[in-house]
Amino acid sequence: MNPPEPGRVLLVRLSHLGDVVHALPVFHALRRRWPAAKLAWICQKEFAPLLTGLPGLDESLLFDRRAGLRGVWRARRAMAAFGPDLTVDAQGNMKSALLSRLSAAPRRLALAPVHWQEPVGARFMTEFAPPAEGPHAIHKAASLIDAIGDRSPLSFDLGLSTAELEEGAKELAERFSAGAGQCWVLHLGREGDPRTWPSERFASLARELARRGDRALVLSGPAEAGTGQRLAQELQDEERVSHWIGQSDLRQLAGFLTAAAAEGVGFVACDSGPSHLAAACGLHVRLLSGPQDPLLTGPWPLEGAPDSGNRIIRANPGGLGPMLGLEVESVLALL
Repeated sequence: MNPPEPGRVLLVRLSHLGDVVHALPVFHALRRRWPAAKLAWICQKEFAPLLTGLPGLDESLLFDRRAGLRGVWRARRAMAAFGPDLTVDAQGNMKSALLSRLSAAPRRLALAPVHWQEPVGARFMTEFAPPAEGPHAIHKAASLIDAIGDRSPLSFDLGLSTAELEEGAKELAERFSAGAGQCWVLHLGREGDPRTWPSERFASLARELARRGDRALVLSGPAEAGTGQRLAQELQDEERVSHWIGQSDLRQLAGFLTAAAAEGVGFVACDSGPSHLAAACGLHVRLLSGPQDPLLTGPWPLEGAPDSGNRIIRANPGGLGPMLGLEVESVLALL
């Protein structure tokens, strides 16, 4: 006997930015599958602003990870007020499993247990998607979508408003220096992260791009703002290099990236949330890949897939390796 159609559905995908982006197809599948249902998404508060304006999202619930147990109980109260009869855990770890259980939904759907790094959390679930057909996060999202029963193409639509798109186009025009030449966004990584390319190499790459007649925008978020300020000082004499330091508004960034994609701008980054957001907005991402496996965490669609403009630039062409093995000349030759 088939279960009744849910009237209130809760999606659990708490973090991080790239993973929230990867959960967008699950959200859209839920909305298409049960168009009359109320649909909520619980997310860490630092990533929740990306969901503002998402078409078909009835409620955005916040989880404050830094608040400890108080954050858990606040989230429990918010979920109780929403009252889901189906919770879909698109994360698959102990934290998301706990919140899924605390949602009190009688049905709790999750990834296949084989994909859980903390398998004990799977005990809180009542039903599971089939094993994914590949190792990437989107393969796992697709398995959930299969369990939901939706057969439509994957959608990463953020529902950007006309005003947000216009602001993005304005930012694009203002952020890049005037003149001819291919435009590139160079997104700095967080210092100390083994996936991050050294900032001095990003600075050298910006100089070399300017020297060959291209234009570069060095982009940093709040965590990289100090590095962004240092590179802005170091590159102050480069007229074809501009800077956006400490960018923090995720919807603003999505509007800018969408405008950049429409103009054929390239995006160069290490494995990071903004690189996945850029790919979702239609940009062709050049991923600087070192110790991480791009088959697991690379921009979607994966390199070599039909209609994919994304490319992997490996520190070690034969496999995984430290980012220090990736030279500026090697990157420049592939841009």
